[in-house]
Amino acid sequence: MGPVKRLVRWFPKRAMRRGLYLLLLWCCLCYLVIRFSGQDESSLTHGGSMTGRLLLQKIVETRAPPLATTETSVNATTEFNPLDLEPSIDKSPLLSEQDLAAQIEAKIPNLPIRYWQKYKGKVLSKNKTCAKFPSLYDISFNNMYWQTLQTSNGTFHLFGAYYDNRTLVAMKPVIRMLGMVNRLEPKVKTYCQLWFDGHKEPVFARVWEYKYIWYKKWGNYKNGLFQPYLIACQIPPGYRHLIPESVSLVEKPCDMATTNLRVIYNRPQSGQKDHFAVCVKGLDFLHDDLSVRLVEWLELLFLLGADKVFLYNLEIHPNISKVLSFYEEQGRVEVTKLTLPGEQPNIPGLLHMYLKSKVTNKRQNELIPYNDCLYKNMYRYKYIALLDTDEVIMPKSSMSWKTLMETVVPKALKGKNVPRASYNVRNVYFMDTMRHTHGWFRDIPHYMHMLQHVYRSKNYTKPGQYVKCFHDPERVLTLHNHFPLSCLGGGCSSYPIDTEDAHLQHYRADCVNTLKKSCSQEYKNHTILDTTIWRYREPLVSHVTSTLVHLGFFSPGTATRSSDPPASAVRRKK
Repeated sequence: MGPVKRLVRWFPKRAMRRGLYLLLLWCCLCYLVIRFSGQDESSLTHGGSMTGRLLLQKIVETRAPPLATTETSVNATTEFNPLDLEPSIDKSPLLSEQDLAAQIEAKIPNLPIRYWQKYKGKVLSKNKTCAKFPSLYDISFNNMYWQTLQTSNGTFHLFGAYYDNRTLVAMKPVIRMLGMVNRLEPKVKTYCQLWFDGHKEPVFARVWEYKYIWYKKWGNYKNGLFQPYLIACQIPPGYRHLIPESVSLVEKPCDMATTNLRVIYNRPQSGQKDHFAVCVKGLDFLHDDLSVRLVEWLELLFLLGADKVFLYNLEIHPNISKVLSFYEEQGRVEVTKLTLPGEQPNIPGLLHMYLKSKVTNKRQNELIPYNDCLYKNMYRYKYIALLDTDEVIMPKSSMSWKTLMETVVPKALKGKNVPRASYNVRNVYFMDTMRHTHGWFRDIPHYMHMLQHVYRSKNYTKPGQYVKCFHDPERVLTLHNHFPLSCLGGGCSSYPIDTEDAHLQHYRADCVNTLKKSCSQEYKNHTILDTTIWRYREPLVSHVTSTLVHLGFFSPGTATRSSDPPASAVRRKK
């Protein structure tokens, strides 16, 4: 018997068949593995294989619906084909270096970036070891908008530089720099490196004045705290017909500068000034949505004759930002970003807490935007007013600021035949609580805060206290919130406008802290009706409502109030 026959006889027939089946199955599996593992990459993208077909299948995303109802299932499905999709990303062309420079200059106006760009790659200096023109990368920045000079006796944080050639400037033309110094009456000698277009080396000028923008009796008068100063250099003979492009402040003339400020000279090409600019300190309204009240305030200023409003932004609510952007696009508002210099906090929220608890520091910091606004606009406007967003200089004998000043200036000249540095108006309170006493006016929109608040204190605050002014920029040197601190051509003469002609309508919830003890007796408990603002009622309501509609402040369901406000005790005068 052969060996094969012996093997067959030895294996049972059933086991033999089972082995054959397993062998066949194993061969099939091996074939499939070899078949699909050998595909090249192209088969994945052209859909010819099983893998390609898998990619073409519709992807089902299962998620819970935003709101479950009786008509919707627990799960909702969204089907899409990834081969038909295109992600939405920003495909704008890359900015040229020139366009990028323009964007940076708009955000940080004190940088001479165009001048730097023009001479980039060229050596500008007195010589190889003296007064090299600083690159933008050599500047010592502090909190984005400040440039820092460390001297042997104090630190300077500089915010802006300005060309001053006004008629009454004794040593004109002068370059002035605005900043904070952590010294009282700085003793360190410093110099200006003046950089002119077309000149390869700087012109040196010694700093001849540190002008203190504060009174020591107001507090914080000690070394180590940053104090507001206006620093001045006279342009040397031989260069007084030229305007510097930028200026660096250094301790020694040949020092490598860590500051380089663009010199601002905003003179209109026509040489003609507009009438009124309004300057507003750094806005600190991160969580307070005062957007609707801001619209009413701005529109009233424009009706009164403000040509432009300049505001500084510390931290603001998104709705306020939306409002300001709208007016910026129209060219009626200009917003400058602002931070606090040095080690002061700029963290959102913490900044507000700091300014609220450190009131004297707050007041000193406010002097920077006020004076920056003055020097940016001294050639562009006849009058500059510093106002808060809850204040309005209200003419009573005329309809506009222009006609008011045409009445006031001749009166001022009768008493003293010399033009005044400023014209001040008395402060009077229109408080929120006075609204609750007398109810709402049903023929005036509820959201018109100032039009609704026409009851005011009968008594004005004392003359000279809490006043606001129209400043003559040809005569003022440094400004405080309420009046000029120093002036050109002698002392500061401020003319008090008669309350029959105008006053300052101040919309507050309460008196300022310094008047809290006498607030109720002198102001809250003695009120009178003052509807002067109603002269502007129709255009004001129209302009405000139109703006709020355009900006989307009226959401569905707010077009009509669910219930009318209480009837007012008085009605608008016909």
